[in-house]
Amino acid sequence: MRLIKKAIEQIQEDIRTIYEKDPAARNMAEVIFCYPGLHALICHRICHKLNYWKIPFIPRLISQISRFFTGIEIHPAATIGRRFFIDHGMGVVIGETAVIGDDVLIYQGVTLGGTGKDTGKRHPTISNNVVIGAGAKVLGNILIGSGCRIGAGSVVIESVPEFSTVVGIPGRIVHQKIMIDGQLQHNRIPDPITCELRRLKYELVDLRNELEELKKNNNQQS
Repeated sequence: MRLIKKAIEQIQEDIRTIYEKDPAARNMAEVIFCYPGLHALICHRICHKLNYWKIPFIPRLISQISRFFTGIEIHPAATIGRRFFIDHGMGVVIGETAVIGDDVLIYQGVTLGGTGKDTGKRHPTISNNVVIGAGAKVLGNILIGSGCRIGAGSVVIESVPEFSTVVGIPGRIVHQKIMIDGQLQHNRIPDPITCELRRLKYELVDLRNELEELKKNNNQQS
């Protein structure tokens, strides 16, 4: 009875999380019936418990049925914390040894995958309060620190320190914090290549000015 009560409370918390975080959610009924991310998460919580109890086959079967209806694939062995929100959800893949902390938000097309046929821990660990943008790939046994923001379409293959913003392929850390109310602003993330080119441009202008100054001094001495 206690286990059932706890499961119901967790599902209620998941529903409230979506309703609070998604401005498109008009009411609780929409969240319950129209959000595949919620459906996939509820199925996963059931599968994860069955997998923990060492029940064979059934957890994988349920997860595959969930994948068919939601477009979201979560391995039963993956560990997911509280208040997890998959926004839109289509194409999301979460691998067997992935670990996800509390208050994590991911968008459609995200992959938390491995990098080969290694055994043991081979999928990423996502710390608390992380946002992963649409289409991003986080691969391998790496750690994404608390409060990180992974830009849309990024490919991250190395661990990222906390409170960093990562963009690009491969992912590069951008030190600016482009956030409003804790949310990743996808359309305002700086491009690290553009930033570096701009820096080189300014450096070149400074060198030209120094060269002109040297020429002027030489002419005066002559």
